[in-house]
Amino acid sequence: MEAVARLNNVPTSPRKMRLVADMIRGESVNRALNILKFEPKVGAARIEKLLLSAVANWQSKNEDVKLEEADLYVKEIMVDSGRMLKRLRPAPQGRAHRIRKRSNHVTLTVDNLGKAIIQEATVEKKDTK
Repeated sequence: MEAVARLNNVPTSPRKMRLVADMIRGESVNRALNILKFEPKVGAARIEKLLLSAVANWQSKNEDVKLEEADLYVKEIMVDSGRMLKRLRPAPQGRAHRIRKRSNHVTLTVDNLGKAIIQEATVEKKDTK
């Protein structure tokens, strides 16, 4: 059973956040947490906190399964652009340059690796019949 965690209106550009998200996509949760802990990029601390939230959400959904026995991995992570604050900065000769302060939304999904493999195998069996 998968669990989802969302982070909205993060005041970082989506491009910078996607660099961090690409590093942990498909990784096991323990490995992803290690990567994020030692990553100096801006979005790493926020995504680390979001990953911990997703694990807690999974744990509340699956109270009968121990977290140590579950083989959790980052199933999906998406970074979408959020709202954009538009500002003006004075420029020479009475002109103005537009400044766009970007933000983003991050959606992270974790799932149990054992169940995902079983589900893929059953789908492949149905396709072959």
